Amino acid sequence: MSSAMLNNKTTQNTAAQNTVARPKGFSIDLKTWGPFIALVVLAILGVLINPAFLGLDNLSNMLTRSAFIGIIAIGATFVITAGGLDLSVGAMAAFIAGVMIILMNSLVEQFGAGITTIVLGIGASLLLGLCAGFINGIVTTKGKIEAFIVTLGTMGIYRSLVTYLADGGTLTLDWAVRDIYRPVYYGSFMGITFPVWVFFAVAVIGYILLNYTRFGRYCFAIGSNEKVAEYSAIHVDRVKTLTYMLQGVCVALATIIYVPRLGSASGATGVLWELEAIAAVIIGGTMLKGGHGRIWGTVIGAIMLTMIGNILNLTDAISNYLNGTVQGIIIIVAVYLQRASWRKTRP
Repeated sequence: MSSAMLNNKTTQNTAAQNTVARPKGFSIDLKTWGPFIALVVLAILGVLINPAFLGLDNLSNMLTRSAFIGIIAIGATFVITAGGLDLSVGAMAAFIAGVMIILMNSLVEQFGAGITTIVLGIGASLLLGLCAGFINGIVTTKGKIEAFIVTLGTMGIYRSLVTYLADGGTLTLDWAVRDIYRPVYYGSFMGITFPVWVFFAVAVIGYILLNYTRFGRYCFAIGSNEKVAEYSAIHVDRVKTLTYMLQGVCVALATIIYVPRLGSASGATGVLWELEAIAAVIIGGTMLKGGHGRIWGTVIGAIMLTMIGNILNLTDAISNYLNGTVQGIIIIVAVYLQRASWRKTRP
């Protein structure tokens, strides 16, 4: 028998075995579709609790509020996928908001309460977020310190700085500037508020960046095995630092659309945002140990968290003050399920 005929016969036998081994019936990949299914279940629960849940005003408010955490969580997806962690995002947002308000108020005297003042404030916020992310990244990578310790430290630094700037009170944006700046949060286009449009745009860019660029592939590689990534000539420190810088920019964007909502900042601004961001990332299917990330899963996770808070507001069965408790439980359960799944698939 010729080698060609032997190879052909072997191929046919392999194909037959694969056909026999193929599972019959309908199956769902829960890792991919789990967050979407959970979102639908939550929506049904919300309708059952209160029919007003599906009201246009309620849905718009819910999506707008989810934009803040969602944008921050998209940045966190890159950090966690590359094997890092950032606990400073809430305090960073408070600090950026405080500096932004102080800068805008001071610019009013020179440029007036107009677009120039707002644009300069926004530009300064983005630059500050980039620098804050760079500090987290460079100290973590070059200092060889655990990200948990570094970002826990910077969380305390940023929180104390904004408290100092506010002299223990609240920083308030000049009313003339706020009136012009308000449409950034309350304005809409085609019936959809601007924060939701920004959220969607950041999600699309994040998805492309993570799944269709070399930078995204490097994030997956580093999170899967940092040593192997180094041996593969990947500049691990550079890529990880860039993920923290990207996180800082996302925090700045969220802050930019958050400030016109209340027009103020204090030491209490952004409290527990890091918990919500991490919860959104984990719920969306990104592995906390790194090496695997889902941008659209993160988007669904952020909407789910806001939906949970909204449902708690619509019912008296559970106090809305227990929202943080619910989020904490979700994180623990999600990580437990991830570890159980990883153990089953481990060779």
